[in-house]
Amino acid sequence: MQPTQVLDFAAMRPYPDIDPIAFSLGPISIHWYGLAYLAAFAFAWWYGGLRAARPDNAFSKQDVADLIFYGALGAILGGRIGYVLFYGFERLLEDPLYLFAFREGGMSFHGGMIGVTLAVWWFGRKKGQGLLEVTDFVAPLVPLGLGFGRLGNFANAELPGRVTDVSWALVYPGDVLARHPSALYQAFTEGLVLFVIMVWVAHRPRPMGAISGAFLMAYGCLRFMTEFFREPDAHLGFVALDWMSMGQVLSLPMILGGAGLLAFALKRGGHSHA
Repeated sequence: MQPTQVLDFAAMRPYPDIDPIAFSLGPISIHWYGLAYLAAFAFAWWYGGLRAARPDNAFSKQDVADLIFYGALGAILGGRIGYVLFYGFERLLEDPLYLFAFREGGMSFHGGMIGVTLAVWWFGRKKGQGLLEVTDFVAPLVPLGLGFGRLGNFANAELPGRVTDVSWALVYPGDVLARHPSALYQAFTEGLVLFVIMVWVAHRPRPMGAISGAFLMAYGCLRFMTEFFREPDAHLGFVALDWMSMGQVLSLPMILGGAGLLAFALKRGGHSHA
């Protein structure tokens, strides 16, 4: 049960005072959020190289470098476009230039996923490989990058949680109520937990599409659950059934589509080279 007011102000933990700027190089400021993206792409490049070295794999280390470039472009563009369409469409109608207001923040995982999917489809088309063959290779590279991104959210005091009285609750800047540190929950689940699941799924050859289906279903389920601890966007509130957030609504197609793809892949059988 969520409290409607905070009674013990002495017991409230303030949000860590983290400067969003990690360091500066003259007039250039390097933000923690930007470093989180760099860490995500660096890990994907490193782990992709390990997977490319497996004898049952159809991808080279050069392919991995190309995939990181295409994927980074798709993630950034798709993430921004998705955020504007899913979470800021009314503002976009008022100000079309809002799409390019990157400095104001705002990235959507679901939009980024669509962007990455289109990017790796284009990569596969050039290389003569099918979409599922490429996404089966890419899926295990993604989770820890998502976790780094959530840590960037935490450093920026973004994604406030719902009001709670648990002992580890934090008071966000400008607030007086204690809330779940939901960015940390999602960093743990979407990052570490999902990574462990994907490593287990991908540790041996699977039917083509099975790894991609497992990723969609697992991420969708984990995101759906952690959204119960995250405060819905103030300008949207609950968007369905008076209790579902936009993140949960967008996760449902992932869960259903992932389950369907996984079932189809296992029924069809065979092996991919992921």
